[in-house]
Amino acid sequence: MRKKIAMALSMLIVMLMLGACGTDPTTVDYNGHSYNDLETETYQNVSAVAQLASFIAQNGLTEADMTKDLYDALSSNYGFTEAQIDAAIVWKNVADEFGELQTVDEESFTVEKAGNTLTTDITLKFEKRDVDFQVVYTYYSMEVSGLTVEPVYSLSEKMGKAGMNTVISMSIVFCVLILISLIIACFNIFPYIEKKKAAKKAANTSADVKDSAVEEAAVAAPVVPAAVDDTELIAVIAAAIAASTGTSTSDFVVRSINRR
Repeated sequence: MRKKIAMALSMLIVMLMLGACGTDPTTVDYNGHSYNDLETETYQNVSAVAQLASFIAQNGLTEADMTKDLYDALSSNYGFTEAQIDAAIVWKNVADEFGELQTVDEESFTVEKAGNTLTTDITLKFEKRDVDFQVVYTYYSMEVSGLTVEPVYSLSEKMGKAGMNTVISMSIVFCVLILISLIIACFNIFPYIEKKKAAKKAANTSADVKDSAVEEAAVAAPVVPAAVDDTELIAVIAAAIAASTGTSTSDFVVRSINRR
């Protein structure tokens, strides 16, 4: 009995899965919106964004020029939504890089629901690249929460771009690490410079003290007159003594002369 119940449940699950897989998206009711309604709204958004992007390009406007006042003017005077204005700026940049829009691939239109989000997608063919145009809805209110304009890249291009980003990121990291290492190394130079300055200052101070001491010694030292040759003076004094005493100069010896 249990086996039969389990088998019946399994068959029911399989049937439900097959039924879900085989559901025609064009017959599904998307919270009050049909498949055709969503497709029409997508084309309307494509047309509005393309017209606004052309207006931005013709007036030479850039993203920096899109001020709040301009947003308000485009919204109140022309009925553009904020999502459409944002998408138009991206569209203009895409057109600058990949050329103008050529055709819309009508067969590429798809609808996908995931949780509280419903997304419609259609492929636009620009001169040099295909571009995905998506309209994102908040499912329970079916209000447009965003528009995306994104170039389609092949897997090899994505891998190449990812690899380039990785190389650039790693290069920046290594450059920053090298810069930090150099800054840390500079901290070891500062004490050496300070030590050298201190030694130079000490040497200058020592030289100044030495010069000052020499000057003070020169000022304090008495002036010694040049030595006088006493030989003649001794002879004169000896002759005078001999004459006054009636003796000969050989009878006595002059040992010292005291000047007064």
